[in-house]
Amino acid sequence: MCGIVGLFLKDETLRPELGRMLSDMLIIMTDRGPDSAGIAIYNAPTAGTWKLTLQSAEPGVDFAGLSEALAARDISARVTVKDTHAVVETTADVADVRAFLQEARPQIRIMGTGESVEIYKETGLPRDVVDRFDVRAMSGTHGIGHTRMATESAVTTLGAHPFSTGADQCLVHNGSLSNHNNLRRTLIREGMTFETQNDSEVAAAYLTAEMAKGKDLGEALAGALDDLDGFFTFVVGTKSGFGVVRDPIACKPAVMAETDQYVAFGSEYRALVNLPGIETARVWEPEPATVYFWDHAKAA
Repeated sequence: MCGIVGLFLKDETLRPELGRMLSDMLIIMTDRGPDSAGIAIYNAPTAGTWKLTLQSAEPGVDFAGLSEALAARDISARVTVKDTHAVVETTADVADVRAFLQEARPQIRIMGTGESVEIYKETGLPRDVVDRFDVRAMSGTHGIGHTRMATESAVTTLGAHPFSTGADQCLVHNGSLSNHNNLRRTLIREGMTFETQNDSEVAAAYLTAEMAKGKDLGEALAGALDDLDGFFTFVVGTKSGFGVVRDPIACKPAVMAETDQYVAFGSEYRALVNLPGIETARVWEPEPATVYFWDHAKAA
């Protein structure tokens, strides 16, 4: 049993409130998963700039002098430290930054990369995680969050959701996949790499691999209904998109709401009750084996 939330903003005036609204939604879901929590926040990208969200068990050591060390390798970057995480913004090749980190500071973990996403996740209660990273103060266009009750793998930072296996793409999951080991082996043969034994990371990697073949998020989620076995509710973010899908049996709880201002998802309705205009929103339970997909790029 885990808790999932998601918020896709249609109304640009709400963007400064994204972090606050998403944080409140996640905290309400605390009793669905007290082991770890995480949030992915998407913001409008800056042309030519990439972001890497990093995590360290010893941030005082690993993040000290990081911008100067990058500059010494002719990698211009701005480093913003937030507790155990740091966001590196750079116009350099991301591959060069990855290579530097692997060589010079291999203990640093990369939580996610992309033009617009930042990912913050740690063990502990949602309220504590939200406070550590000052998520309430963050603005953005859309975001997803997860509070975890571990059932199949260890309670660690890397095992927390969201899982990101591709640029500006991440996934949160409530459920359990039965064919993740076989699928993991197939994806490894196709060149994917994994950091955990978590079945949810396999689901994220599957979507990344499918989108690398030219599918959009909606098409990749549709393929998941054929290729993934088990019980699952996925909420997925991309640079401009937000998608939801439940397995054909749909035994995991889910509810959605839509107004002229936003689309929202929660594992339970109580996660949505404090959203503006919820009393007049269209509220529904997502249908089994049905893909729901919104995209800022298509709406523009």
